[in-house]
Amino acid sequence: MASFASEVKNELSRTFYEKKCCGRAELAALLRLSGRVFAGAAGDFGFKFTSNNAAVARKTLTLIREENHKIPVKVSMEKSQKLRKRASYNIVISPSKESAALLESLNFIGSEGFSIERENRSLKKACCQRAYLRGAFLATGSVNKPEAEYHLELSTVSKTFAKFLLELMKKLDFPAKMTDRKEEYIVYLKSSEAILDFLGMMQADFAAEQFEAARNLKEVRSQVNRIVNCETANLSKTVAASLRQKSYIETLKSNNILSKLKEELQETAKARLENPEASLSELASILCVSKSALSHRMKKLKILAEKL
Repeated sequence: MASFASEVKNELSRTFYEKKCCGRAELAALLRLSGRVFAGAAGDFGFKFTSNNAAVARKTLTLIREENHKIPVKVSMEKSQKLRKRASYNIVISPSKESAALLESLNFIGSEGFSIERENRSLKKACCQRAYLRGAFLATGSVNKPEAEYHLELSTVSKTFAKFLLELMKKLDFPAKMTDRKEEYIVYLKSSEAILDFLGMMQADFAAEQFEAARNLKEVRSQVNRIVNCETANLSKTVAASLRQKSYIETLKSNNILSKLKEELQETAKARLENPEASLSELASILCVSKSALSHRMKKLKILAEKL
């Protein structure tokens, strides 16, 4: 069964955008986070992209073809020998003039070599910034199923690039934070509202609907649990108080003291023995007295019993 994160990626992989700049920004993030540049024999550059999601690999290939259909591309699949490990899909862009032109158009390479700053300068439009984050999520993103703990993340092995993603998310008003995990750097969201907004920003509309429905159900269940726990705690207190009061009354009764007390104290003792499950408020209602008056009577019975 596909994870919620895979379902989100599958949905996003079926979505394409009218603006060419957005497709290019998304492709840049996909290749930056899930690929690597390699040099050819003639000193030119090629690229290898790898993904464990077939839909993401197909979309990446489509975006490459949209940039230039003449780019030499080879697609392959590798099956892992490890138990329950998914297959990986590889897209290899062979070194060529077309490949170099693609890498330059994505601002991967230039006169000063590789530079994240150059990529940052190319993301001036808000639509391109959103598209870039979509590509980053498709490449290395993950989001917990709505029923679990709220958590969405983007991961990278580069601390510099993690800071770049963090700044980009904050620029779009997402309350993102950054941490490290083993050899990776994680940019993440913990707020359910922020995650819902992020899914909406990526145009994962069906996933956003699922997330919101599950979140609402989770909140209702949490509220019901709080009420039940509160009622259970109150019931436990009532039972404990009732048992203590019965023990005082039994002590007075076994010592032939109860029958010698004032009528109001005898009535209180009798009512408690006949209604062991009743709360103090319910017992006060049975005796037609105030709760404070009943509490005062119980204290008297307690004091008398403790003297014995």
